[in-house]
Amino acid sequence: MTSPTERPTTTQPPTGTLAAGRLRVWDIVFFVMSAAAPLTVVVSAAPAAFHLGGIGAPGAMLFAAGVLLLFSFGYTAMSSHVRNAGAFYAYVGRGMGKPAGVGIAFVTVLAYTLLAVAFHTFFGFFAQLTVGNLLGLDVPWWIWSTISLVLVGILGSRKIDVGARVLAVLLTAEVAILVILAVAVLLNGGPEPASAAPFSFQAVFGGPGVAALIVIAFGAFLGFEGTAIYAEEAVNPTKTIPRATYIAVIFLGVFYAFSFWIVTLAFGVDGVIEMAMRDDYTEMIPIAADQYLGAWASVVVQILIVTSFFACVLAFHNATSRYLFALGRERLLPAALGRTNARTGAPAVASTVVAALCAIPIAIAAVLGADPYLNLAFWTYAVGVFGVIFAQAVASVSAVTFFARNRRGHSVWRVLIAPALGALGLLVALTLVASNFEVVSGVEGAMNIWLLLPTPLLFIAGIVVGLMLRRRDPGAYATLTQSIPVVEKDPDLP
Repeated sequence: MTSPTERPTTTQPPTGTLAAGRLRVWDIVFFVMSAAAPLTVVVSAAPAAFHLGGIGAPGAMLFAAGVLLLFSFGYTAMSSHVRNAGAFYAYVGRGMGKPAGVGIAFVTVLAYTLLAVAFHTFFGFFAQLTVGNLLGLDVPWWIWSTISLVLVGILGSRKIDVGARVLAVLLTAEVAILVILAVAVLLNGGPEPASAAPFSFQAVFGGPGVAALIVIAFGAFLGFEGTAIYAEEAVNPTKTIPRATYIAVIFLGVFYAFSFWIVTLAFGVDGVIEMAMRDDYTEMIPIAADQYLGAWASVVVQILIVTSFFACVLAFHNATSRYLFALGRERLLPAALGRTNARTGAPAVASTVVAALCAIPIAIAAVLGADPYLNLAFWTYAVGVFGVIFAQAVASVSAVTFFARNRRGHSVWRVLIAPALGALGLLVALTLVASNFEVVSGVEGAMNIWLLLPTPLLFIAGIVVGLMLRRRDPGAYATLTQSIPVVEKDPDLP
């Protein structure tokens, strides 16, 4: 028998099957929290939230966490009954019909792929800045992005727990520097008395910037829903997936709210708004780090922003690969995508395709000399954020419809009331994101309409594809949104 501290071993999985039993709760937590990129959220989203939405940024983070926790109750309950690497796809297919599941699969693949492109680009952009600032070397951003493409491609084809260990190190480092900064601010005190005003209802919902606050807050949790993607590879997924999801949402919500509040303590409630109106407001966190910890902390923050984006892109690369794998396995996309490496159990073909898809827009931007930050990273990020929140909202509604027919032993609260409230909150958030899309995209006017259109159009196209498949090939249609059985491990195997 293995001891409780040993990582479970598995036999080599057959081609087309992901390696079961490799991921524990904290492995999955590291994946999804890395996708959220806590350091980059605090460094970039906090100044933007104070600039656009006022003092209520910390409270807005708690509100978003509450809505997403409600969503998580029904979402994780479905993971006990439907296990599929294409989580949103399978859940929506079971709750709202297979054509809708195909539609949400197309939306999610687009969103995750574009987010991977965005984070590869952000990595390259900030690596160029950091290396230039610290070493005086001017290495083009696209070279750094290419390096991240290669490294992520290699890790994506390795055993899934290898990537989890890499993310554990990177995530711990980025959280640690923010905790150290928080302790320094608490010990030294700020220029004004500590205040709970940033958590008040008036600060969060009563100001003219409420829409911007909600948009930024929900964007900060991007990727947490990826827990269910790893159900086929988890140890005891019935317990592992819910635990990992709850830990991720609660930790991120508390961590973001506390970190944002620390910023108000560092500069003062009035001072942080004055700082947010300055031209250099985007440097708010490095300035606080330099002021309370010294110049070394500002340097560390610059370096960890780069590693944070790498962790983020690795998490989204793995998630996107598993969606393509699931759709290839069920013949919605080319069957080759459904192949796995016989030795590692990784979706090797899908991983390579994701890397190639990300490389194309990066190469085009490099050749055209486009601004990587404004003309590639921001636009792809904006479309990805909208697509993920759209998929979350539809999945939350699907959980209600799935369990409305049969609660399958779950409480009314967990599978009906909570997900219904979560769906309502997500639909409100989706509406606010769409109507204030310039906050995410960084552009104004008709361009935002073009950036929003791919999500609903792909959803409709997927529904049409599903309906056509039902008419033309009922046998293939019947196999869609299959639930993959858990492969039990024999603890006596080497």
